[in-house]
Amino acid sequence: MLSVSNLSVQFGKRILFDEVNTTFNNGNCYGIIGANGSGKSTFLKIISGKQEATSGHVSLEAGKRMSVLEQNHNLYDEHTVLETILMGNKPLFEIKSEMDALYADYSDENADRIGELQVQFEEMNGWNADSDAASMLSNLGIKEELHYTLMKDLDGKQKVRVLLAQALFGNPDVLIMDEPTNDLDYETISWLENFLANYDNCVIVVSHDRHFLDAVCTHISDIDFGKINHFSGNYTFWYESSQLAARQHAQQNKKAEEKKKELEEFIRRFSANVAKSKQATSRKKMIDKLNIADIRRTSRRYPAIIFERDREAGDQILNVQGLAASIDGEVLFKNIDLNLNKGDKVVVFSRDSRATSAFYQILNNNEKADAGKFAWGVTTTQSYLPLDNSAFFNNDLTLIDWLRQWAQTEEEREEVNIRGFLGKMIFSGEEAFKKSSVLSGGEKVRCMLSRMMMTRANVLLLDEPTNHLDLESITAFNNSLKNFKGTVLFTTHDHEFAQTVANRVVELTPNGVIDRHTTFDEYMQDSKVKELRNKMYNVKV
Repeated sequence: MLSVSNLSVQFGKRILFDEVNTTFNNGNCYGIIGANGSGKSTFLKIISGKQEATSGHVSLEAGKRMSVLEQNHNLYDEHTVLETILMGNKPLFEIKSEMDALYADYSDENADRIGELQVQFEEMNGWNADSDAASMLSNLGIKEELHYTLMKDLDGKQKVRVLLAQALFGNPDVLIMDEPTNDLDYETISWLENFLANYDNCVIVVSHDRHFLDAVCTHISDIDFGKINHFSGNYTFWYESSQLAARQHAQQNKKAEEKKKELEEFIRRFSANVAKSKQATSRKKMIDKLNIADIRRTSRRYPAIIFERDREAGDQILNVQGLAASIDGEVLFKNIDLNLNKGDKVVVFSRDSRATSAFYQILNNNEKADAGKFAWGVTTTQSYLPLDNSAFFNNDLTLIDWLRQWAQTEEEREEVNIRGFLGKMIFSGEEAFKKSSVLSGGEKVRCMLSRMMMTRANVLLLDEPTNHLDLESITAFNNSLKNFKGTVLFTTHDHEFAQTVANRVVELTPNGVIDRHTTFDEYMQDSKVKELRNKMYNVKV
């Protein structure tokens, strides 16, 4: 379907890819993974023709069509929504445009050409294109009254959905997507997961959403050491495989027979848990061929995120009564009554992300509520990771001096201890002397996590904590929160994070709060909760 031959990419002295040879086959969904800077997005740009490689070439099977999820959200601002979707199938749109132009200037001379175009248009199912596009838009939450609106008049989240529909439109033979779940809500992501899990053609996707990768991928394509290697299975299967490989490589004295039994048990366990039929077919073909020696040691580094507490909190954690907030007269939430219990791990969410951020800002006394009050328990200490952390980095301090600002004892202020905290977050050696003002988004979040670890609070408040982090950091962070003995309030678009950490769900709405002691999946799948949610948001079903 799509082949890559002798592909090399070099920037100055840095070699990103070195003689890569690989093939992407029809019927498979490949999740491209790799550490930050490994070249995931660069690889997608090269195979989609948007960037040149240093050497080598990419070949798409003759007669096949490729579609790419557009990253420039303003590219189609002067086109209507429906027209933007149709442009996703370029051959179809070109035929339609030529026909429209000929009809507008109709003459006997162009009648034959119109006839030729009509035949091609019918062969491409063009007469149903408008209705197919409208149906896809509706599935993605774009209401019919917006279908003839100009793209520039949509908000950012609506544009993302339209561009997603554009990429999916017309059943492309190869579908390429870079972070497709960004800015999508849980319901839309779920629809996309189901769509792709049953998609018959080739999909190549980069995503930091582990639940999404698990739901759609038949293969994981790992970028490491300048090469790309395909592994059968989804992300969790690859991750557990790599962890097993690392353990077995480290167990030099362990007998080969014992290692083989461990591998066989591992394969048996994962074989029994294949949920999607397409994944099952692919994995069963290759799973018995898996050899632990095939999975090499990785160059990845996982941060050591360990939240400790100076003291255990008492039974009184947080009491909220009648809390309300609005922006420019628009109600974000109101009538929020909430009593937090010791050990609660609460995923806080809303259909309006401004609501959750306002909630955290109020609880941290950074903003005032329109109404209501709250009180933290006297034994609690809070540590907060805000959605926007830019205010913490408006200086030219080195990372050592930056983190020293939050040291609580003279011992902690010593450079060796500061370096210890930074080292856990993969700032080692000379990296500790980087200026805080030049950090990337992911590096800033890792610094903020170092700061939180240093405070040793017993209550953590996290507003979209996985933003900007790579899969390695997200996985380590996720595991840390599962093991944390304190209380957590967090908001995330990472489904796996929400499902594996939370034991309670709190949803903020313009008409009150929905509060359930349950897992996130149980909450989202509960039909009675769905009815209540629509009522609280005044949504007609």
